[in-house]
Amino acid sequence: MTHFAVVAPPLPGHYNPLLVLARELGARGHRVTFVHMVDAARLVKGKGADFAAVGTRDYPAGALDAYVNRLAKPTGLFGLLGTLRATAAQTDMLCRDLPGVLRDIGADAVIADQTEAAGTLVARHLGLPVISTATALPLNREVGVPPPFVPWPYEEGEKALVRNKGGYRVTDFLMSPMRKVLARHGATFGLDPFADGGFSSLLTVAQMPKGLDFPRTELPATFHYGSAWRDAAAVPAATAPLPEAEGKPLVFCSLGTLQGARADLFRKVALAAREVGVRLLIAHGGLLSQAEAARLAELAEVRAFVPQQEVLKRCAAAVLHCGMNTVLDAMAEGVPLVAMPIAFEQPATAARLAYAGVAEVVPAGRASQKRLTAALRAVLEQPRYRENARRIAAEMAQGRGVTDAADLIEAAVVRPALLTA
Repeated sequence: MTHFAVVAPPLPGHYNPLLVLARELGARGHRVTFVHMVDAARLVKGKGADFAAVGTRDYPAGALDAYVNRLAKPTGLFGLLGTLRATAAQTDMLCRDLPGVLRDIGADAVIADQTEAAGTLVARHLGLPVISTATALPLNREVGVPPPFVPWPYEEGEKALVRNKGGYRVTDFLMSPMRKVLARHGATFGLDPFADGGFSSLLTVAQMPKGLDFPRTELPATFHYGSAWRDAAAVPAATAPLPEAEGKPLVFCSLGTLQGARADLFRKVALAAREVGVRLLIAHGGLLSQAEAARLAELAEVRAFVPQQEVLKRCAAAVLHCGMNTVLDAMAEGVPLVAMPIAFEQPATAARLAYAGVAEVVPAGRASQKRLTAALRAVLEQPRYRENARRIAAEMAQGRGVTDAADLIEAAVVRPALLTA
């Protein structure tokens, strides 16, 4: 048995696929413990993994809700800078307190999501094998590829390279609070925190299939694209009968676990769907008030939660904010998209969807009923969008999702340990 510690941002978009991975590793006889602030325990409880709290002095009960509320309301440059500083403070806490917790729980190896650099740095400091995971967009830097937080298309040539280099300089400036934290702890540990891009030199496993990324030439041989990490426990039960795939085409709309309170965006999508002549099912994640949901219900079917994968099997298209998990569920079913990115890496994900030919992009900041109507009509009426989505679905179907990821992790960590034991 190997005891894996998981270090990742305490958000459902990261924890949910990692919990699927934890259950797969648990079924193979390993132990998995998630480590973060005390509030993150609620994301893990009863889902097939253990939990250990860290940083309780700095992040007492209630701290996670405050952080999530900040993420849910991105407010311009100053709001972004504040969010980046808050995220850097979490990394600072982990670099300081995580070593003691990992020793206390007897961790043998670390699974560190790319979006939390403390996991890799601390594992290297302790001499533990570390696996990187890309549950969202892969963050591996490559000058020929736009930074993973910009909406730029993929282009070749000197002009594109100059733009990309400028984008990475701006990214480094915005991430300076995080880089300072990592540099300070790296100096304390006697390590370069930015070696290998800050990721594992042993193995990186991604959920995203290669067909959804931009062309790359510099990924290490230890990087592996994949397909969505899902299992039966990851699919919520339907609380009401699902719409049948008959009559008018069905379109699904979700803004994820952070942005589901955006009643204004849901209404624009609902009006566009009515204009196009399709049925719309909205899932808001429990973030709309009863009054807001009731007003939307005059235009569309409105639910708090739905079994997303089952719904998408019945859909002709979907309107999504470009969170990676929802995108992968849609792609697995060959469903074309209207991509409506709001914040964070979502614009970059939308750019990749457009490059793959599976989506029309309407950024949330410019989303009008007219633009959404035109985009929805295009993905429904032009066969190329569905044909390309089915091509991605076929690629994903060739993989084995979380089974492949667990196989790679065992090959990198467990079997070498057995050979040297």
